[in-house]
Amino acid sequence: MASPHDRAPSGTPLDPAQMIAEARKAFFTMFGFLCLVWAVQLVNWLLDGRMALLHGIRSRDVDSLGYLLTAPFLHLNWQHLQGNSGPLFVFGFLAAYRGVRKFLGLTVLLVVTSGMAVWLFERGDVVTVGASGVIFGYFGYVVLRGLFDRNLIDSLIGLVMGASFAYLLTTAVPGTPGVSWLGHLGGLVGGLAGAWIFRDRRPKQAAALPDGPAAPSLPAPGAAPGRKSAASGASGASGASAIGPAGPVSPRADLLKELDDLGL
Repeated sequence: MASPHDRAPSGTPLDPAQMIAEARKAFFTMFGFLCLVWAVQLVNWLLDGRMALLHGIRSRDVDSLGYLLTAPFLHLNWQHLQGNSGPLFVFGFLAAYRGVRKFLGLTVLLVVTSGMAVWLFERGDVVTVGASGVIFGYFGYVVLRGLFDRNLIDSLIGLVMGASFAYLLTTAVPGTPGVSWLGHLGGLVGGLAGAWIFRDRRPKQAAALPDGPAAPSLPAPGAAPGRKSAASGASGASGASAIGPAGPVSPRADLLKELDDLGL
């Protein structure tokens, strides 16, 4: 729920109904994503894990470049998938609840950055699969998004997530056996860059201009000199334009109207 002080960069309050609708779409998007990943793992399990080995990323192998798009959906075993499912849903939902279309663009960026980091720098005798690189990208995006959007709620979410899951960064550096730290690092860099690339670019509202001196109204065609036309109404006596939007009435205008009614 948005607070009264939580405002979009355009200066207008965030619409709670719109936020709830976007959060609902984010929930079902991530739920569908998890269902797809688990369905793929079921097929991989039925094939004795051969799908992951055949469609994973092999470094500097041109034939495996296309597998950058399939590797995040594949996992070596059920334990690997179970370990990724919770963080994938949580960070994915937080990344998506501000807009699913922006989230899909971010996901494509993370798939490329995490996959290319593995393809360029990983050893040639390993096959890399899993959604952990994308998870790290969502994490980096959530941590920085509020700063670039100048959004208080998102900044607080990023601060809490960063403090609570800072330990994840230990697997984005060399030293953890059996973990593709290069994929984690590539995804994290992509997420940090995505926070800037997909920042809110809506222009701010222009400041209201101070009211200037009002233009005198002109009598309607055919009106007798010295008489107010019916179309001009009381605004003609106060000096306001007969065709422009009515502005705030000043005490001086009220005084002039009274004098005019008295025939002075």
